[in-house]
Amino acid sequence: MTTNPDSPTGTTQLAALTSDLTSAPDPRDRTFEMRFTSTPRGARLARRLAAVRLDAWGIPYDTEAHDAIVLIVAELSANAVTHGHVPGRDFHLCLCLAARTGTARVEVTDTRTERVPPRPGALPDLADDETGRGLLLVDRLATRWDWHPRPDGPGKTIWAEYDLPGRVALASDAVSRALG
Repeated sequence: MTTNPDSPTGTTQLAALTSDLTSAPDPRDRTFEMRFTSTPRGARLARRLAAVRLDAWGIPYDTEAHDAIVLIVAELSANAVTHGHVPGRDFHLCLCLAARTGTARVEVTDTRTERVPPRPGALPDLADDETGRGLLLVDRLATRWDWHPRPDGPGKTIWAEYDLPGRVALASDAVSRALG
């Protein structure tokens, strides 16, 4: 990096230092990632492990936030198994808790490229259908959601974010402090 020789600390250096400090990961952040078989059993296991992990992170069972996030995991995992299944390939779950923003993020990646979901706001009316309501539930529960093509291979990643209430985010901070 070049700077102005008249200034020992150029503005370029200060901007780079400031952006490095603000983008540093928060030690209270939590992440759980795992691959699951693209079967109903894999989807069920993803939901159960997400529930256990959320409870361990300070989002206890039988709270609104816990139930909503677990339902989002369940629906996105079921969709990966039902609509994104490619024989012999797994789906990937990533569950992240960002302490700084108080947001839980669920990402489910499958390996099927040609079947993509509609974008948020473009969901069809399924009032009379017996199936196909998974993304409608995600749309109602999540603060925001969308999807993008998988960057490292065929397929797509569907993500949803849930903004945690203040008291849940504080409980997560207490757990983080206790864990060190």
